Amino acid sequence: MPIAFHRVYLESAGYFMPGEPVSNDAMDSYIAPLNRMSSRIKSRILAENGIKQRYYAIDPEGATVFTNAQLAANAIRDCLRRHDSDLSAVSLLASGSSGGDALMPGFSNMIQGELAAHPMETLSVHGICAAGVSAIQTAAQGVELGGHASALAVASELPSRLFKRSRFAARGYDADFDAHFLRWMLSDGAGAVLLGNSGRPLPGASQGVRLRLKWVHQRSFSGDYPVCMQLGLSADRARGHLDYPSWNEAEADGALSLRQDIRLLPHLFDIGIHEYAKLVRDGWVDPDQVDHFLCHYSSEKFIPVVEDLMEKAGLVIPRERWFSNLAWRGNTGAASILIMLAEFLETREVKPGEQIFCYIPESGRFMAAYMLLEAEAVHAPQIAAGAPAAAALR
Repeated sequence: MPIAFHRVYLESAGYFMPGEPVSNDAMDSYIAPLNRMSSRIKSRILAENGIKQRYYAIDPEGATVFTNAQLAANAIRDCLRRHDSDLSAVSLLASGSSGGDALMPGFSNMIQGELAAHPMETLSVHGICAAGVSAIQTAAQGVELGGHASALAVASELPSRLFKRSRFAARGYDADFDAHFLRWMLSDGAGAVLLGNSGRPLPGASQGVRLRLKWVHQRSFSGDYPVCMQLGLSADRARGHLDYPSWNEAEADGALSLRQDIRLLPHLFDIGIHEYAKLVRDGWVDPDQVDHFLCHYSSEKFIPVVEDLMEKAGLVIPRERWFSNLAWRGNTGAASILIMLAEFLETREVKPGEQIFCYIPESGRFMAAYMLLEAEAVHAPQIAAGAPAAAALR
């Protein structure tokens, strides 16, 4: 059953993309082809995924320009700037990522240090695409329970450091298809949302509109499926990178290569649409009432797959209601839905009564995450007084 919220509002959203956009033609300057097979794989994958440009936090020589903590901190600064506020009122910071800059300590603590932030509660969620939703859920629960009046959720990814050509030197620049695949799929970036109970209108809205988080729902199916996307295991998933005599030997055996088994991916959308159908059946969401559908997918190739499954279930959300920035922001993993939501609110007008439904599948060992937000009108007395969100429920 989803976790319902009654007094949690999305008060601001921001994002940070490092450097200048990198076109498909310019990718080789950052993650050069490894061997003769690379160019063919690159052409095939880019033709299918629909990504036209992305962002990298490394330079063409492979040096890190922004750390992952710096990406997250910049997204938080953008989020707070749009809200015309600072960190002083924030008492909870939750982060989601597939990995920070260090194995220890937790990523949220590193972000807090990067911001030189005051003492606060932190939580680091380690995962893949759904980790950003887990961070949002944690922040929302803190606000809903009254422990925090204002909480930040941030998600940030920096996979480009794994893709530079020098990382494959120990293997003679050789890689199997599963290790090749994600080099042409993933990119860097960070997104952040500020959640609170003040009920303030959204920044930049032409009319008094606030956005209430109605519920969050997540389900993991890791007990039913093998690993699909992984980093730190051998190609046959039999050994972990710490099981080798040294990291050099783990690198040489490909255990530090990011892999995805694309043969398993169709199952991910099957379970995702099945879970969506249960949400509809149980009355948590009505497709006819969804005005904006923010769907995280790694490739435009999967759009007709999702549409077909929705149609078979009789639960179609028309394509004109979909929003995605995959083509010009790239696939930023856990950060994708936060960046998408921030850019959606930056570029689209949300009217009172409209619903925003978010769907985030995760291919690591298969998860599905969903969120529903609804826009509410804020009347002048409420705006002036900063009326608590709970007042809207009476």
